[in-house]
Amino acid sequence: VQLVESGGGLVQPGGSLRLSCAGSGFTFRRYVMNWYRQAPGKERELVASISGPGGVTQYADSVKGRFTISRDNAKSTVYLQMNSLKPEDTAVYYCKVRLDENDYWGQGTQVTVSS
Repeated sequence: VQLVESGGGLVQPGGSLRLSCAGSGFTFRRYVMNWYRQAPGKERELVASISGPGGVTQYADSVKGRFTISRDNAKSTVYLQMNSLKPEDTAVYYCKVRLDENDYWGQGTQVTVSS
């Protein structure tokens, strides 16, 4: 199982970024995919989740209305579109999948929101 995130970077407050996470080594379309983030000195928190077919999504209250999770099962990729970014969104963002009660994580991608 491998998860590879990309798309992070430095953005000004109010800006946008789109993160991608490419999965391999498992039947991607069957599994819920998740985005987490971890800010310095804080615990890792769940940001958004999406069901296998993509019809059901969930968001942390802190990102509702600003972030959108989506997936392309043909490309085995999950996305996180982040709009209206705030300094408090600064964190390392990870994607995660749970297979047979085991959690698999990507290496993370840094998002920094600063002027």
